[in-house]
Amino acid sequence: MQTFTLIFLIALLLTATTQIWLAVRHIRFVRAHQDRVPEEFSSQISLNDHRKAADYTCAKTRAGYPGILLHVVLLLVFTLGGGLNALSDFWAGWLSDPLTHGMALIISTFFLMSLAELPLSYYRTFVIEEQYGFNKMTPAMFFTDLIKQAALGLLLGAPLLFCVLWLMEKMGENWWLYAWFAWIAFNLFVLAIFPTWIAPLFNKFTPLEDATLKTRIEQLMSKCGFKASGLFVMDGSRRSNHGNAYFTGFGKTKRIVFFDTLLARLNPSEIEAVLAHELGHFKHRHVIKRIVVSFAMSLAFLWLLGYLMQQSWFYQGLGVDVAAVPSTAMALLLFFLVMPVFTFLLHPISSLYSRKHEFEADAYAAQNASADDLVRALVKLYQDNAATLTPDPLHSAFYDSHPPASIRVAHLQSQGQA
Repeated sequence: MQTFTLIFLIALLLTATTQIWLAVRHIRFVRAHQDRVPEEFSSQISLNDHRKAADYTCAKTRAGYPGILLHVVLLLVFTLGGGLNALSDFWAGWLSDPLTHGMALIISTFFLMSLAELPLSYYRTFVIEEQYGFNKMTPAMFFTDLIKQAALGLLLGAPLLFCVLWLMEKMGENWWLYAWFAWIAFNLFVLAIFPTWIAPLFNKFTPLEDATLKTRIEQLMSKCGFKASGLFVMDGSRRSNHGNAYFTGFGKTKRIVFFDTLLARLNPSEIEAVLAHELGHFKHRHVIKRIVVSFAMSLAFLWLLGYLMQQSWFYQGLGVDVAAVPSTAMALLLFFLVMPVFTFLLHPISSLYSRKHEFEADAYAAQNASADDLVRALVKLYQDNAATLTPDPLHSAFYDSHPPASIRVAHLQSQGQA
């Protein structure tokens, strides 16, 4: 057995067992606290709602077990099981050009993996979400969305993939730097077109019609120095009863979007507080900071790929036969397949960074709107979304980009008192 094969198998086993262990911890912790509403929420959330959130959380977590195991099986089948070799040989019989062969190999691999994961996605939507009253989708809408996503992925992703593979073959040892510039340009392009071209493919966006609320929001935006191309309501209720609000785009394409489910549930002062939180992200330049971090990490990963693709042990250790000449497409594909296995244990760092931004945005909302209104809005959203108030701390540290409810509310209440 190759040394790297052993390292890969140990990392895969460690990642999968950690994910299952965290899930088991989470379910046990939530169940242990399901019969008592935390004191700070007891006046607003009933015991029945608290138990519903516990049931929903545990059902979602249990549904993740098959996904963890399926990912392990697929990864082993495609690597050590010879799946990638078989796919490569299949396409070699049809395509002689290295670029088109590489594109076919990568696209077909991710297509087959998505196809294998489709039943789990269907189960989550039409069993779990349906059972707890959140799903509004029909099977026709579900599969229509899948077709749109696949078509959009090909329309946007195929040119980028071709560009990266071409750069890997033609630009010598420093290809990764040119590919990084291409990746930056692609991401900025998608950010620019998302609000006006991509998002409307899946949802309907209409201008906010409530004149009183619109005036209140515009005053808050003016106070915060935020300019947007418009205020829009998204028909989120077509697919789900979950509610949210966000701003998207940059430059002249910035727009503020409210889910119709959120507007139906919150009063104007609470909506203003939620928006103030989102504007806090803008004021603290969180989106820009996250983009910069993402670009820096992508540069490091591309440099690492540039090194690995020249190492025969990287291919052989993952069960891939590239003969005497390494394949750029195979290297790229292997890298994206196995990298999550080696980076999973770094998740708490990412979550911690995201939580820091959430605390800063909450503090900004408390200064420019009302901490109490934001607390009331959050509690309503926790209740409506059946979000558990008592997550396992370690599970939350790995997976949750937002602070746990009790910590977040306590932080906001301290801001309000200050």
